[in-house]
Amino acid sequence: MNRQALPLAGAEHELSISRLIEAPRNVVFRAWTEPRLLAQWWGPHGMTMPICEMQLWTGGSFRTVMRTAEGVEHPYQGVFLEIAAPERIVFTDAFTPDWMPSGKPFMTARITLEEADGHTLYTARAMHWSAAEKAAHEQMGFYQGWGESLDRLALLVRQGLLD
Repeated sequence: MNRQALPLAGAEHELSISRLIEAPRNVVFRAWTEPRLLAQWWGPHGMTMPICEMQLWTGGSFRTVMRTAEGVEHPYQGVFLEIAAPERIVFTDAFTPDWMPSGKPFMTARITLEEADGHTLYTARAMHWSAAEKAAHEQMGFYQGWGESLDRLALLVRQGLLD
């Protein structure tokens, strides 16, 4: 099985990454949708997530803060556009709670979880508002950062740390 994060071909404003996770889809969905679990794996190596809040319904808000080892914080907030358990999660920073425009949207993300012989094919698509924002996200380290998040997710589910 391929455990490496692989970039996928995408639309002009899209970055995509896919990975086969050695866990059933419902386990991966749970790791994505329970704040205490998401906080354990989301973010590149060396990052922590001291704040992880989510209202898991269409229109529900989320707010996260990733913190580097040096203490630099990276806040992110938005709303869920779609929750289709256990196969899809779509969210955006284009809106804040109560559907208020955020002022400076960066991306909409679509996470899909497909059954694959008892494992899960995880695909994340980050869709940006412009080619410049896509390029900025790629230069920020999209493939490395999201790939390292997937490393952490794979380790979490492999070690059975969801209980």
